[in-house]
Amino acid sequence: MRIARLSQGICALSVDSLSQLFYQDLKNGTGAPESGCQAMAQRLASEVQRICNESDRIQSSGDVEAWAKSLGKHRLDQCFKYYNLGSRQGRVELHSTLSAIVYRYITPPQAQTSYPARLALIEDFLQGFYVEALNAFRRENQLGDRYQPRTLLELAEFMAFSERYGKRRIPLPGRRSQQLIILRAQTFSKQQPPEVAIDIEQATDYGGDGDDVRPAASHQRVREEMIAQADDLPENSLRGRVVEELLAYLKERNQDECADYFTLRLLDLPTHEIEALLGLTPRQRDYLQQRFKYHLLRFALSHHWELVHEWLEAGLETNLGLTAQQWQQLQDSLNTKQARLLSLKQQGIPDGEAAKILGITATQFQKQWTKLLEQAWEIRNV
Repeated sequence: MRIARLSQGICALSVDSLSQLFYQDLKNGTGAPESGCQAMAQRLASEVQRICNESDRIQSSGDVEAWAKSLGKHRLDQCFKYYNLGSRQGRVELHSTLSAIVYRYITPPQAQTSYPARLALIEDFLQGFYVEALNAFRRENQLGDRYQPRTLLELAEFMAFSERYGKRRIPLPGRRSQQLIILRAQTFSKQQPPEVAIDIEQATDYGGDGDDVRPAASHQRVREEMIAQADDLPENSLRGRVVEELLAYLKERNQDECADYFTLRLLDLPTHEIEALLGLTPRQRDYLQQRFKYHLLRFALSHHWELVHEWLEAGLETNLGLTAQQWQQLQDSLNTKQARLLSLKQQGIPDGEAAKILGITATQFQKQWTKLLEQAWEIRNV
């Protein structure tokens, strides 16, 4: 019975007809050369036929051709997405997508990894993963060992494949499954020593040696991405300091869920993807967002207000970022004690000493100052 279904499926599907269909879509959806579109259409048709012929569910559906067209359209849409983004932005998109998936799993056992250190580990992990994905792409499409994506269409095809390859579900004992890239990340983390330092300069200067059979060109693409992002690394910017301090603040208060939510927001992921990655319903995500907002305000207006306001260019030396008219509005809204408190802060008098001058406790002083910052915040953001 199985053989009969397979025969019917193979007859119902013609690689040539599928290839022609996909070729027309590629030709209409891209400006790629005809030869490139034909080669990709042929690879895609062969892959779709293989999937349809090996799937019992598709074979028993009674409409194998519809499944083939649907699978092909899905893969074409993924390719079009990366093609339209272009070489650079497409790689950034792929990098962000895969980074978001593995972020929670890239942590050496029993190690307190900072945000910048974890990013460095993710870069190191993904460098190896891209090489694995390229080898899998060659193998599954029966391409030579030296094949490299050279055109924008070929690169888009490879990036779409890399995303699907990483998201493949691998069966596990107990009727469970897990995405392949997560399994790879977990293995990578277990192999790390308790304390590990990643030399980014050495990584970006890597040129391969005689014993490394991995093609240098695949490394070159990874190096280009890392170098392009080098000036934007968090540790090199004031924004990075704010991010690191906020994550540390959340960790100290056992707000790991808020830290994960914040990290995914930094990657500009859409809401539905954040919910999927964190395993939350929309209602749970909304509660988590409100909790994060509460801690963010506490962080920005009390615990690390100077760092945040320096980043926003809204420190005391710039009148808390207010215009002359807004500054006057703030001063008019202050009572006598608040006005004196603001004057003492502007003079650079330590909080403890200023509290004694005002005849209040350190806690009361901090509450009054936080309230004043909130007033300035509201005026500035009207």
